[in-house]
Amino acid sequence: MKQAIQDILDKSDNSVYKLVIMASKRALEIAEGQPRLVEMDANIKPSTVALEEIAAGKVQRQRPKD
Repeated sequence: MKQAIQDILDKSDNSVYKLVIMASKRALEIAEGQPRLVEMDANIKPSTVALEEIAAGKVQRQRPKD
């Protein structure tokens, strides 16, 4: 992983829980065939790709509507 975990946590309001949820949802989308938003080898696992996408700012947390 190119980015430090702390840098990625900043993108999820410093919440490990929110980061895990966000990354797991995106990894599932990738595994189901959604296109990758960052350039990576095809043999890289969806969970790693999801974290790289979050680090690159390509995936953002959706805030619940009031």
